[in-house]
Amino acid sequence: MKICVFGAGAIGGYLAVELARAGNDVSIVARGAHLRAIQDRGLRLRIDGEEKLVRLPASEDPALFGRQEFVICALKAQQAYDAAALFAPLLCPDTAVVTAMNGIPWWYFHQEGGRFDGRPVESVDPGGRQWKSIGPERAIGCVVDPACEIVAPGIIQHHQFKRFTLGEPDGHRSARVVKLGQALTAAGFEAPVRDGIRWNIWLKLWGNVCFNPIAALTHATLDRITSEPGLRALCIAMMREAQAVSAAFNIHIPDEMIERRLAAAGSVISHKMSMLQDLERQKPLEIDALVTVVQEFGRMTGVPTPTIDAILARVRERERHAISSQPAAI
Repeated sequence: MKICVFGAGAIGGYLAVELARAGNDVSIVARGAHLRAIQDRGLRLRIDGEEKLVRLPASEDPALFGRQEFVICALKAQQAYDAAALFAPLLCPDTAVVTAMNGIPWWYFHQEGGRFDGRPVESVDPGGRQWKSIGPERAIGCVVDPACEIVAPGIIQHHQFKRFTLGEPDGHRSARVVKLGQALTAAGFEAPVRDGIRWNIWLKLWGNVCFNPIAALTHATLDRITSEPGLRALCIAMMREAQAVSAAFNIHIPDEMIERRLAAAGSVISHKMSMLQDLERQKPLEIDALVTVVQEFGRMTGVPTPTIDAILARVRERERHAISSQPAAI
């Protein structure tokens, strides 16, 4: 299969290495020192005590790779928004775009069936840029479970989990989503196909809405966030608010999933959440798709989110301070 991984960072790099080793025709879009390292020395994945090396076509310019069967978007949400127009050279009428990203995706209300059906998500896709440039009919949902990190340019470290949950926005088991699931499974991933992918999106978001901003505010690792009583209580309060918002959209996740979500997260020892990793590198934080969007959906449905609102205000200011304190370019 011809697959372009758009954004070969921690998750994208993990996918690219394993998919290429399984015999797929994989190209990657990356940039900066990471791209230069991949071009010079290949892309390396450290996993299960071994290091895997692949040499792949890699560029900052997607136009070099031509039309694809699948484009896997593994960018942060704000990066995907900025890059929306750059997907065009990769797309033919049958190209599927897989959103292997955290948070609420830009296509969320495509064939959602509720009163907001067909509406772009403003906090994630202001003005509907991705909706118009890529087209929601191309989208395949993907919930990302693996914990990975770029430990040096061109080197990905896999920490835990191998599951990428897939689903069509309308819930049907299409030929394309089945084919993608089979390709991921052949590459060594777990790739279940669900008929209600929004349920899985919200369950993952329950963790991200609290773990990520709390990590950025406290510099605590995931096991600390879920075990320290005060931080754990804060997580539960934010999860319950997200639960109420999701219920307003007919996504009903049982109460016991809160403890299960906390337990699973706590098993990942010493892991820094992506928002903390970005903060330490003085990069923009993925706030809107993980936190702002829950506030937006709450306001759309009249569900209050006071704890989320308070944490959102603080993490936005934390990001502003981190970026404003960067040395001026010479």
